Amino acid sequence: MVSATVARNIAGIFGNVISLFLFLSPIPTFITIYKMKKVEEYKADPYLATVLNCALWVFYGLPIVHPDSLLVITINATGLAIELFYLSIFFYFSPTPRKVKVGLWLVGEMVFVGIVATCTLLLFHTHNKRSSLVGIICVIFVSLMYIAPLTIMSKVIKTKSVRYMPFSLSLANFLNGIIWVIYALIKFDLFILIGNGLGTVSGAVQLILYACYYKTTPKDDQEEDNLSKANSQLQLSGNQGQAKGVPA
Repeated sequence: MVSATVARNIAGIFGNVISLFLFLSPIPTFITIYKMKKVEEYKADPYLATVLNCALWVFYGLPIVHPDSLLVITINATGLAIELFYLSIFFYFSPTPRKVKVGLWLVGEMVFVGIVATCTLLLFHTHNKRSSLVGIICVIFVSLMYIAPLTIMSKVIKTKSVRYMPFSLSLANFLNGIIWVIYALIKFDLFILIGNGLGTVSGAVQLILYACYYKTTPKDDQEEDNLSKANSQLQLSGNQGQAKGVPA
């Protein structure tokens, strides 16, 4: 008989693998940027949002806040490093005004996380209170991040085309949410459950829309830049599954 701890760890490892795939999904976008030597219409917003999301979940998973959350830390720390790498590429190929904007946002995010960490550690002295405060903040930001997938889903309904919603990412988002929900239920974690519950619902809706509109999607070749932009936006819905611990 597999113990609850072992089952939870197995679920967390699977969640780490799927979440890593989601973090790596924007690679085509940055290959395009590198080839063009400029960012053109690509936006840094998804990556800035994911940096903040991952940083907060890393803090949530620390032993001084929420013990026994190593797998939450591993995937979100990995995601944080990947997103910062993306932003470094974006920064390098951006014109000066956009570099300033990205830099200011990153500084603002670091200050915000620092304030959250300071207030949490100084004002609350039990794991329960600390994890509750940080967990609530994480869930709020994760919920806001689902605005991006909603935009894509709305476009699918209006155009009756799934061209801008790659099936592989929709399926990965759904599986990612399911795995982290299981992780959260084995050793009950309300905040991981809420965030990834939203991710599961979002992924399920995307799959339903795909089934509904696949046949009405034009069969002509899809432009690489459209797919890359779709990948960038859809990536957001998976990052909390770190439990986006974490990666929805």
